[in-house]
Amino acid sequence: MTQAAASVSPSIRPASGGTVASQLRTSPAVLAAIDTIVKEAQAKSALVTDVRAADPALKVSYDALMARAADVRGRGLLYPYIGSGIGNGALVELADGSVKWDMICGIGVHYFGHSDSELIREALHGSMDDTLKHGNLQSNMEAYEFAEVICAEARKSSRLKYAYVSTAGAMANENAIKVCYQKAAPAGVRVLAFKDCFMGRTVTMAQIGDTADYRQGIPLSTLVDYMPFWDAVAAERMGKKRFIDMCVDHLMQYIHRYPGQHACFIFELCQGEGGFNVGDRDYFKALMDVCKAHKIAIWDDEVQTFGRTNQMFAYQHFNLGEYVDVFCAGKLTQACVTMFTEEFNPKPGLLSGTFTGEGVSFRVGKKIVERLRDGNYYGENGMIAQHQAAFRAEMSKLIAKFPAHFPAVDSLGGGGDRLVGGVGGMMRFTPFGGKKDKVASFCKTAFEHGVVLFYCGHGPYHLRMLPPMGVMKLSDWPRVFACLEKAFAAVPA
Repeated sequence: MTQAAASVSPSIRPASGGTVASQLRTSPAVLAAIDTIVKEAQAKSALVTDVRAADPALKVSYDALMARAADVRGRGLLYPYIGSGIGNGALVELADGSVKWDMICGIGVHYFGHSDSELIREALHGSMDDTLKHGNLQSNMEAYEFAEVICAEARKSSRLKYAYVSTAGAMANENAIKVCYQKAAPAGVRVLAFKDCFMGRTVTMAQIGDTADYRQGIPLSTLVDYMPFWDAVAAERMGKKRFIDMCVDHLMQYIHRYPGQHACFIFELCQGEGGFNVGDRDYFKALMDVCKAHKIAIWDDEVQTFGRTNQMFAYQHFNLGEYVDVFCAGKLTQACVTMFTEEFNPKPGLLSGTFTGEGVSFRVGKKIVERLRDGNYYGENGMIAQHQAAFRAEMSKLIAKFPAHFPAVDSLGGGGDRLVGGVGGMMRFTPFGGKKDKVASFCKTAFEHGVVLFYCGHGPYHLRMLPPMGVMKLSDWPRVFACLEKAFAAVPA
């Protein structure tokens, strides 16, 4: 026995074949405490049953919270939204005592809504880690278990094999572009992307994203060539084949103008910030075939899309998994991930980080992916498709009741004058002719009447919903739209 081993008191050694941590995690006292907390959270969550107005007695304290938030961030909040810390499924309570339907979920983060007991349980287990943060140098196994479960699903329908986890969707995209650049080095210095795309707000991603306001004052050092996104109206007018051929010719012009210089083409198969525009398989396939022929990496950005189409992966929805070289997911997964094929596995040192996330995020994210895998969410008759149908049915009634609020719009990305769009759990509608000021203003009116939603698009602008598909009930839709009816009745057309 070594001197170091002899100095360890036998009373604190773990049982044979185990660790001290396993003793902690399986401790009857710990398990009982977690059960008690979860049951109490369930009981209190059950008290949140419907939309309600703010409690007048909390106005002064809530106004003080809003002032503190504005003071520390340099400007007021877009919404007067500060959560109390509890909700019930699609309903969320704010710190002023009000309750609202959460139809945007932190822009797609809270897929299982508020105060989900199973996710609370996972978070409580994760909170017992010896350190809050995990990183590339020092990590517990939870980070790799999260990566394992999402890799296992990706491998079923693509060549994606490996994953690197990170703390944000923009960072997942930063890692993706580094992988693409390294593979294409030294010549591959340009990027192809779709008009109206959005990849995040880092220096590089803000330059790629097609929104001028998001890159004010940023030096334009990233070389980006923009392609048209799928436009169903243009394809109908021109003929689908002619439209696709025209866009392929557009792509070939870039390739001939900058031979060998494109590192990747970033595909948002369903655009998020750009307007919930839904693509077309034949169109994407034609562009991807050109990319493959010219050794241009195909990067599928599903940070917002993952889990929300009629398949878990949007590339599954379009049956394009064989083409994808690099992939990103985030938001609802809690921890974000960059995935890549064997061919695109980067050299050591390219992907690293002090923080990759925390045990709570990894445990909760793993459980979310497992629930998506095992639940009845996907397919033509899955719950996501049923919710999309319920949303459209309620929209038909709303438009019929307020026709003046829904004038036809001549130019909608991927939708023409169709006032309702999106796919699966990504839902949009276009009131007020798509005018930005009226659409943005209505978000606040809807908030006042008990519905949290947001806008998207680039002219026309749309109202968008990212409901908590994991817990949303079909019976919730009429209740949500009852609030929206009151909101529309409160504003001029």
